[in-house]
Amino acid sequence: MGEPLRTDKMSITVPADVAAELRARAGHGNVSAYVTHALIRQLEHDRLGDLVAELREIHGPVTEEELAAARAEWPTT
Repeated sequence: MGEPLRTDKMSITVPADVAAELRARAGHGNVSAYVTHALIRQLEHDRLGDLVAELREIHGPVTEEELAAARAEWPTT
């Protein structure tokens, strides 16, 4: 068995309606897990945005032709 996951306790402030929906969706006692999962997804999204910006800086923006070629290869349902 591995070492226990290290955690940091944080305090956040959110609008009351957001907090109520969060509690309703997360269920009693699961708010931290729900928020942690949401933060992980957001951080992944942010890192992907950083990568796109870096690639755009190195290679320039995607052209309309490149975009059209990619869309033509994308499978449809």
